[in-house]
Amino acid sequence: MLLLLPNYKKRSIVSLYHHVVMDNGILQVTLLVPDGIVTGIKYNGVDNLLEILNDDETNRGYWDVVWSSGGTKGTTGIFERFIMLKGSSGFYSYAIYEHLEGWPGFNLDETRIAFKLRKDKLPDRGQPLAYPEAVLLVNPVEPEFKGEVDDKYQYSCEDKDLKVHGWICMDPPLGFWIIIPSDEFRSGGPLKQNLTSHVGPTALSVFLSAHYAGEDLVPKFGDGEPWKKVFGPVFIYLNYVNEGEDPLTLWEDAKEQMLIEVESWPYSFPASEDFPSSSQRGNISGRLLVQDRYFKDYKISASGAYVGLAPPGEAGSWQRECKDYQFWTKADEEGYYVISDIRAGDYNLYAFVPGFIGDYKSDIKVTITSGCSIEIDDLVFEPPRNGPTLWEIGIPDRSAREFYIPDPDPKYINKLFVNHPDKFRQYGLWERYTGLYPNGDIVFTVGESDYKKDWFFAQVTRKRDEKTYIGTTWQIKFKLDSVKQKEIYTLRVALASAAQAELQVRVNDSSTNTPLFSSGVIGKDNAIARHGIHGLHWLFNVNLQGNILVEGENTIYLTQANSTSPFQGIMYDYIRLEGPPYHD
Repeated sequence: MLLLLPNYKKRSIVSLYHHVVMDNGILQVTLLVPDGIVTGIKYNGVDNLLEILNDDETNRGYWDVVWSSGGTKGTTGIFERFIMLKGSSGFYSYAIYEHLEGWPGFNLDETRIAFKLRKDKLPDRGQPLAYPEAVLLVNPVEPEFKGEVDDKYQYSCEDKDLKVHGWICMDPPLGFWIIIPSDEFRSGGPLKQNLTSHVGPTALSVFLSAHYAGEDLVPKFGDGEPWKKVFGPVFIYLNYVNEGEDPLTLWEDAKEQMLIEVESWPYSFPASEDFPSSSQRGNISGRLLVQDRYFKDYKISASGAYVGLAPPGEAGSWQRECKDYQFWTKADEEGYYVISDIRAGDYNLYAFVPGFIGDYKSDIKVTITSGCSIEIDDLVFEPPRNGPTLWEIGIPDRSAREFYIPDPDPKYINKLFVNHPDKFRQYGLWERYTGLYPNGDIVFTVGESDYKKDWFFAQVTRKRDEKTYIGTTWQIKFKLDSVKQKEIYTLRVALASAAQAELQVRVNDSSTNTPLFSSGVIGKDNAIARHGIHGLHWLFNVNLQGNILVEGENTIYLTQANSTSPFQGIMYDYIRLEGPPYHD
């Protein structure tokens, strides 16, 4: 469907038999008739920025829908909606998805928009590695990159930070950018990670995917279940500099344009009643406090808390919600938050606070109506807690970022991530564990070891030979001066990621067949293979009867038992042992 809005006059629209050309005097976009697939983008003297060597014109610029039904998987469909405005150096795209009452059920595995750019302008010369998405650069145009790894997962990003990304062409110097002005139509909350590009080069805007999450983020629709959702609009922005000017200024300009687009949200031009204007939406504001009597005797501000509205559910359900809209913001240092331009509907208010475990959910249902402005009284989050902290490992921030992340094997290096905050994006780090710990697994001694140096960021399998792997058992050694044998101690284990893993907990006896606790097989986020520092978040609370502890040295054994591949494993977010509660 090609949307041509009369309020925004186009320079020309020319039909060329099986094609139509959108031209506003700045760029030309050629679309295939009747499918609306983008076959060409002409800009700044380049006849076509898309891959002209693709004889199949449908494989250049398109909406991609992957769905499954009736036991089939991988069925695909392609749909497009494009808008060009006068005076704009780019064009917009959005889609409305609808499942009507009475239709058969199906799963929506993935949907995205993709643009395959010209390889002669943005070349790819690589040798595939463990999977096709990762290549070793063997003959790059820039010789200094020879021997480096390029991998689409290295350019993944959390949705809260994923506002603009793209490619720069050096000859002529121009940029191709995708700007996502809002997160409301993306699922899984602010920490959900999505791809930005493929090794190819291909520019993406992903709306729904199971990456870094697994099947929990695949919407599943029953027979006759009605559903409708608007994805986008997103903005495809093009810019250029003159010969002799620094091409990197294109990136700075793209970020400035991103701010303009964010400020313009919600857009006024979509000609659909399914996309409400700003005046048809509502706002909410308030303050979140934290009360943890074993941390402070008084309520403190939920500084930096992530606060959001999402469909009604249990606490934390937002990270697996994938059918409707979510609206998130970050609270200020005093815990105050404002969420604007919320679609009308019924929501729960959710939050999580860096530095504290657990999820907050308000007991109050929030109903947003057209034009409303709701002020909520102070809300108080009481994090999970039974007793005082005896010891802790890590920082409760829903990631494994603070733990030891090794340097990559030199043959798999990407210099972009050397001495970089996101050094976990390097390829092949899962292989480093066996080499760094050749004679046994990690033994962490509370009070002596440093989790920044002595706690590997992922508990992966140990490589025995080229085809076999074994599970790993990490030990936490700690001393107790006294033990209340009739009281309950609490072990809190927060996981930042799980990939077909089984976490088993034993205390002071590693030989017992039956563990004190088992998670069962959990997780399909594949964050280890995809160079993530987290996937979905898990929190397990294990009660320890005091009589299994001893005065003096104790050992907790953490076993990751599944071991059929190098990518099975877990990432820890935070571990804490709590003593028995105080009795007032």
